Amino acid sequence: MLSYRLLDITEKDYFNRFITDHAKGHLLQTWEWGDLKGSGAWQPLRLVVEDEQGIRAAVSLLKRPLPAGMGSMFYATRGPVLDIADQEAWDVLWQGVKAVAKQHNCIFCKFDPDVPDTDELWQQRIANSGARSCDKGPGFEGIQPRYVFRLDIRPDEEQLLANFHQKTRYNLRLAERKGVTVEENCGKDQLPAFYKLLKETADRDRFLIRPYSYYEAFYDILMPAKMGELFMVYYEGQPIAGALTFLLGDKAWYIYGASSNAHRNVMPNYLMQWRMIQWAKRNGCTMYDFRGVPGDVGEDHPLYGLVKFKRGFGGDYIRFIGEFDMVYRPFMYRFYHFIEPKYQVAVRKLIRLKRKLRGGK
Repeated sequence: MLSYRLLDITEKDYFNRFITDHAKGHLLQTWEWGDLKGSGAWQPLRLVVEDEQGIRAAVSLLKRPLPAGMGSMFYATRGPVLDIADQEAWDVLWQGVKAVAKQHNCIFCKFDPDVPDTDELWQQRIANSGARSCDKGPGFEGIQPRYVFRLDIRPDEEQLLANFHQKTRYNLRLAERKGVTVEENCGKDQLPAFYKLLKETADRDRFLIRPYSYYEAFYDILMPAKMGELFMVYYEGQPIAGALTFLLGDKAWYIYGASSNAHRNVMPNYLMQWRMIQWAKRNGCTMYDFRGVPGDVGEDHPLYGLVKFKRGFGGDYIRFIGEFDMVYRPFMYRFYHFIEPKYQVAVRKLIRLKRKLRGGK
């Protein structure tokens, strides 16, 4: 007989073993990722569905309070994790989430499983559950990327290189000839240099980044668990690029990348990606995820260069099934979606005002 329950810290390894070993397991569903988000505005809750043999389904829920006293929301980042053919486990899992949601005054649970949109059984299960689609378009509008490139790294290195686009091979070899070096397993003392490059990248490409304290927590929580790695790229003794990666079981993900405005002609990012792929292979991985791209866009798109860069490594273009909301309090849910955009505008105005008062831009 199946039952659900919340776990406590003493069962961390029990939970992580299931997530790590499962085909649909994702680092964003691990105990450590919940701890990382728990260092900020979220509260992690770990729920499992079990029988006498052990876990049949699991989900790490992140709880966040909503504005104006509207209650809270749950977010199951790249979850839940289960065999979708197991109808009973699916049903009991959502019964459990609904019960916990009631206890926490939660009006909805958002989820975005690590599932391609070609999976008809997942589509059927979600449709039958009554969950609401939250598709926000072909770009980066979702919380997690809707589109990624993933590379099967089971072939040997020679075959992988042969599968790269000719220009990609040329650029990574150019970086080697120019004396570019890539360091892995970098210590925390190199994190400030990475963050400086990340700020430079954000200014150049016009996107927002988190405060330094977030990346410190990322390092302190994931690195000891062997779930992350910091790579730094050097040229003529100076750091010119870097990346933070995920590692879980036989999967690796490129997460946060940064590069300097200087020395871009020595192609550091090509060599860095190759070294990270080699690192993933040495760690027993069979899949390397290049993370998000803005859909299958044409050459006139402003981010086409990003797509072209990642496509050059020969990966498969994956479109995920998307984001969904399991709604528990429909009236409050509608009210939240009415007021939330106005709340975000007010927050942005407040941030700009604070910057102005501090003398910033």
